[in-house]
Amino acid sequence: MQTTGTASTTSVLRVMNERAVFAEIFSLGKVSRPELAQATGLSKPTVSVALSNLERAGLLRQVGQRAGPAGRSALLYEVRPQAGWVLAVDIGRAYVRVALADLVGTIVARKDEPSRGSRAANLVAQLTRLADDLATEAGITRADITLAVFGTPGIHDKQTGALHLAPNLPGWDRPGALERLAGIAGSTYVVENDVDLAVVAEATYGLGQGVAHFVYVSIGTGTGMGIMIDGRLYRGFRGAAGEIAYVPVAEGDPLLDKPASRGRGMFESVASADGVVAIARRMGMLDALTAKDVFAAARSGNGAAWQAVLLEADHLAHALAAVTAVLDPELVVLGGGIGTQGGDLLVGPVVDRLTSLVALLPPRIEVSVLGADAVLHGALALGLTAARDLVLDRATSNG
Repeated sequence: MQTTGTASTTSVLRVMNERAVFAEIFSLGKVSRPELAQATGLSKPTVSVALSNLERAGLLRQVGQRAGPAGRSALLYEVRPQAGWVLAVDIGRAYVRVALADLVGTIVARKDEPSRGSRAANLVAQLTRLADDLATEAGITRADITLAVFGTPGIHDKQTGALHLAPNLPGWDRPGALERLAGIAGSTYVVENDVDLAVVAEATYGLGQGVAHFVYVSIGTGTGMGIMIDGRLYRGFRGAAGEIAYVPVAEGDPLLDKPASRGRGMFESVASADGVVAIARRMGMLDALTAKDVFAAARSGNGAAWQAVLLEADHLAHALAAVTAVLDPELVVLGGGIGTQGGDLLVGPVVDRLTSLVALLPPRIEVSVLGADAVLHGALALGLTAARDLVLDRATSNG
């Protein structure tokens, strides 16, 4: 007679075997039972049992055969894309970007809209409507979504459910505010800092692939930095790692006399989009309305605009000097509106200035190739990894 302890051990082994097989199929794509046995080190009968259980749970499907030696053929298996769904949401200061992907990462629906984040209730209603639209387009309902990942500015306080340091999302700093997100795509959701998601995207799809130590610096309406150490996202003790807005640079700038600028931090007050425009106007470019205007004028040979670009590069170099001395990254990826739109003008002056500020060899500095989609792609990357675990957990717990 089998004891409870033996039965428990058998169940644990079964789950471990299924996890190993499931992970290899994600890694290898279409694969046969013999190939899985070789990749996992499990016996062919054990792999067969795992395949049968995973197929019965709706996580795998058969996709034809592969010819083998002496006329033999082997069935091929792959992950069933519709076994899970990930909703990725980038809650930006001006826009919201929403995408729905199946379990293998194919984006089946996407929408971008101007944000209605002036009130929390309006933003939640907007995101709920967008999630409904995307689910309908994919032929599912919001209830079918396995996991939703929300990228937001600021810091998610998991104890209180509030969002700190996100002044462009009024009302979200109240306790329990983030719980409103639970109704958008079911109760299973994750809230991550937007720049942290951007660095995950760079590591998964962009310039950070294969780079163990790098940072993603976002400069636009605000500033922020995502950090990869030993190939892993580093959040810090309170989730505030990378808040470079508060790096004390350019203390003598007139913008810092304004209370609102002090709240944003020294670096952000001079390096963000508003700071670039203010500097250009002080240099004599009185018609500057946006940072994009300043960079366009600099490319056209406007002297005042070029001086503004050099001052922006100087501020950025001072911030990166601190980052280089503390973290010693191999790579700095520039993103955000200014990082991507003006990166071609900034990289050279930043490298030159950085060389004179630190005795260390400066890191490579490159402009992100992901552009405005970095946060959304990071939400998908993080969400797909978590969703695969969720669907497997649910399948094995019911097995």
